[in-house]
Amino acid sequence: MIDPYQIISKYYPEGSEIYHVLVVHSEQVRDKALEIACRHPEFELDEQFIFEAAMLHDIGIFLCDAPRIHCHGTHQYIQHGYLGADLLRAEGLNRHALVCERHTGVGLSLETIIRNNLPLPHREMLPVSLEEMVICYADKYYSKTQLHTTHSVERIRQYLGRYGELEVQKFDKWYSIFE
Repeated sequence: MIDPYQIISKYYPEGSEIYHVLVVHSEQVRDKALEIACRHPEFELDEQFIFEAAMLHDIGIFLCDAPRIHCHGTHQYIQHGYLGADLLRAEGLNRHALVCERHTGVGLSLETIIRNNLPLPHREMLPVSLEEMVICYADKYYSKTQLHTTHSVERIRQYLGRYGELEVQKFDKWYSIFE
């Protein structure tokens, strides 16, 4: 068992705007993911892991250039997942790191990364475990730029639709399983 707030505080000054953005967003994702876990005991999800990993899934945002959410790093925002994964691996949290790396969109396949020439390592970054899928799914409902808004299913579908019908279909499949 780890204290995700303690890890967050190593990289984000408590009381700062970026700390607030990260923690509020992460708590929203955590709560939605845990709600799904409670609603589906048949999945036998690891709720402690969901709690921790949901809180840490965006730990790498400070390394990116995203001024709207008070991030002034040097990397592109799409890189925050694998950068956060690297931070968590250095903390010895390999399983948590996979959530960071695999939560962008509905996950990114190696084919998608190469086809779109994304500035990411050339490897599969798709959620594999049910816990990873639940956190990735829950993340779609909340934005770091609109902290107190829960996105509708239709808005999520429209957003994902910009990246292709397969992304929408994956979200729809998760919706049918988790809701």
